Amino acid sequence: MAVQITIIGLGQIGASIGLALADHKELTFRVGHDREMRIARKAEKIGAVDKVLSNLPSAVRKADLVILSLPVNQIRVVMEMIALDLKEGAVVMDTAPVKEVVAKWSLELLPAGCSYIGLTPVVNPAYLHEIDSGIETAHADLFHGGLMAIASNPGTSSEAIKLAADLTRLLGSNPFFVDLLEIDGLMAALHILPQIMAAALLNSTVDQPGWKEGRKVAGRAYAEATDPVTHPYQANTISTSAIMNRENVLRVMDNLVAALQAIRGDIEQEDADSLDERLERARRGREDWWRQRTASEWTGEDLPKVEIPSASDWFGRLIGRRPK
Repeated sequence: MAVQITIIGLGQIGASIGLALADHKELTFRVGHDREMRIARKAEKIGAVDKVLSNLPSAVRKADLVILSLPVNQIRVVMEMIALDLKEGAVVMDTAPVKEVVAKWSLELLPAGCSYIGLTPVVNPAYLHEIDSGIETAHADLFHGGLMAIASNPGTSSEAIKLAADLTRLLGSNPFFVDLLEIDGLMAALHILPQIMAAALLNSTVDQPGWKEGRKVAGRAYAEATDPVTHPYQANTISTSAIMNRENVLRVMDNLVAALQAIRGDIEQEDADSLDERLERARRGREDWWRQRTASEWTGEDLPKVEIPSASDWFGRLIGRRPK
């Protein structure tokens, strides 16, 4: 008998999780829910879920694992809505870019016996330049060859953590265990800050003097630099993530301001040698990162080999015991 995994939120990440699990139907039965029924039906049509349920409590009532693939500003409300209908021992996971606050909500809202695990998926580099982020960009191999950061509250059962590692392997990724504070710091710098930078650049140029002509000549550099602000469907997705991860975001913004001030100083002083050195260092850093990212070449790091869990392992962990 396959275990039920309910995916709430069927955008790029949620639908891609469902598509990746399609190759493991002997292990899983996938239920999907999205507040937009059009998207839920499309997920069913492309094979990302086996069944769609429009009623949220009904969607989770029989679920062994619930995955919240939602913007962070929707997660608390959804946790409140499903808490009373979760089965005993259910594991709730999320894919939002902010973890510490969601983990605190889980302690407050989830019933005793249910576990929370935070997942931060890393996208296959083949898809890093995709512009859209909805269900149209869902791929069965979206997570192949990369990492999945796994974070949890202190005291979370080892079986729930192993379940997250098994799910990661089913998706084609390698588990990467981090604590809640560490992943929030990383996401502040690598996910939230680029979106804020894009917004700042737009606000400093759009509708400013010269924009009437500037909009006609803005090219690739401007398009690429401002693209991150368009990734979420709503601006409050960025603002909520930034405020919920305030300390980390302020810290990395201070680092950015200091770097800009240093570059500004070189330009003001007409110090071409110093400016060249800063820009060249940045270019080399970007090239090294991109080479490693596209090849998954993490020098000095021994990542666990991706092994698909057996059915006995998978079922044993879902019912909270080791397989005999």
